[in-house]
Amino acid sequence: MTNKGDLTRQNIIDNSLQLFSVKGFYNTSINDIMETTGLTKGGLYAHFGSKEDIWYSVYDMAVRIWKDIVFKNTKDVKNPLERLEKLIVNDIKLYLGGNVFEGGCFFLNMLVELSGQSPTMSKHILQGFIKFSRLIKSWLSEAQEKGILKDNLNLKEISNFIVITLNGAAAIYASSRDAAILNQTVDQLRFYLNQLKK
Repeated sequence: MTNKGDLTRQNIIDNSLQLFSVKGFYNTSINDIMETTGLTKGGLYAHFGSKEDIWYSVYDMAVRIWKDIVFKNTKDVKNPLERLEKLIVNDIKLYLGGNVFEGGCFFLNMLVELSGQSPTMSKHILQGFIKFSRLIKSWLSEAQEKGILKDNLNLKEISNFIVITLNGAAAIYASSRDAAILNQTVDQLRFYLNQLKK
């Protein structure tokens, strides 16, 4: 059973996610968070020690939301390349195209804003991108073991390229909101993956 303290904490996280997504971390003040949550400073600090502590909880929630969307219907796809293609389509069409976070891709926005400002926080985000790339590499390794991919491919380089391409699409789409960017990215990555097949 959820208690009042848990509900208050979730209220802070939910509202802060929208604020950080639209205004950024540094442009969001504690007063902004107090105003949107209806809490006093004491009420806010009863749950979080600092704005940075709130950000880490917001980040974790954003990851859960992203995973629920991007990994939707991928678990049962046996062919690892088809699974990867499904993940790419989910990321591009459902996550980015779905405008899940009002300010665009939460992770890309935060990485750009926090780089050079907060090495600890930006490193935390970067680790998420690295884990994502490693997962893609593991799926590519699985495809190679099954004889689907050409031999002697640099799977780390390929997985990094896919993550970079997804982030590039996120940046361009955020500034244009042009659905053609999303469609072209999916088409180009499909073409790219087909070139890797035996």
